[in-house]
Amino acid sequence: MYLTRFRINTARSGARALLASPQRLHGAVDMAFPEPPARDGGGPRILWRLDRAPANRVDLLISSPGRPDLTHLAEQAGWPSLGAEGWATFAYGDFLDALAVGGEWAFRLTANPLHHIRREQDPVGAPTKRAAHVTVGHQVGWLLKHQERAGFEVLPREGTAVESGAGADAETGETPVQWRYQLVVHDRTPVRFPRRTEQPRGRRGSDSDVRFTRATFDGRLRITDLTAFRRTLTHGMGKSKAYGCGLMTLAPVK
Repeated sequence: MYLTRFRINTARSGARALLASPQRLHGAVDMAFPEPPARDGGGPRILWRLDRAPANRVDLLISSPGRPDLTHLAEQAGWPSLGAEGWATFAYGDFLDALAVGGEWAFRLTANPLHHIRREQDPVGAPTKRAAHVTVGHQVGWLLKHQERAGFEVLPREGTAVESGAGADAETGETPVQWRYQLVVHDRTPVRFPRRTEQPRGRRGSDSDVRFTRATFDGRLRITDLTAFRRTLTHGMGKSKAYGCGLMTLAPVK
């Protein structure tokens, strides 16, 4: 496994075109590998995420079973004169092997928080449909619902005014769920872009829109199930992995 950080040159028109289209960026990431791994769930997959920082900095993070060659991305959206020095690739497998149950880490996860609903107008017995979680409370609830299966637990806040009831809901008297954990949700963005479906030769493709809601979680966690947690880091979490969701990264707790 490898973890790669590529800094995007936002002054280039090619970079702006990629940033405007998760589908184009997905294709560019796939082209970094001569033989991309299968997405059948049988093994680690390619995951990617955009991290934005002050001063208009944007980093592309890629987790992958094989080492990527990002020469084409450097030519389109980076600094071509730097060559392979335009990005940094680390041996991720060594890091994964060193993880242990009970370890506490700072984490970042960009995900597509979903739930399944059945509308009042739907006939009895109709299948449920996917719907996005759009509030901070529901997005946090999505993460907490899936954390056990993913092999970790988000650490609660301790010794703060939040626990003593400050800021509690006036009607229920309960502290909002997002205040009870060492967790911040940001970059809550509805995403919509056109997708052109492929058709047999001689037929025109049809245009359709891809829609989902993206949210980034920054917080602290404790590893509870090492096998499940390693799978989360290498297979991703949630839906829309092809479009920049699902990648969790870790950093030492300061």
